[in-house]
Amino acid sequence: MRAIHLIRNSRRTQISVFLIPVKMPRELTEIKEFLLTARRKDAKSVKIKKNSENTKFKVRCSRFLYTLVITDKEKAEKLKQSLPPGLQVKEVK
Repeated sequence: MRAIHLIRNSRRTQISVFLIPVKMPRELTEIKEFLLTARRKDAKSVKIKKNSENTKFKVRCSRFLYTLVITDKEKAEKLKQSLPPGLQVKEVK
């Protein structure tokens, strides 16, 4: 899937089309894999979104956004406690 951006020059009738690839987030299935990703050097921040059924953890790295969905509330709380201390954590309601 690609996004198309049109640039129109007002002085000329030329229209340029640039195709910019859209990068989709990567979903991780294992907690250990998520923790290793969160400990990487290029990991910038973690967003935690709590729903009534599950908790979503989203770590922003330089190239991709990695997501992990956990349905168990106790495991989600343990994972929140075991995130790296230098990482910026933001809770989204």
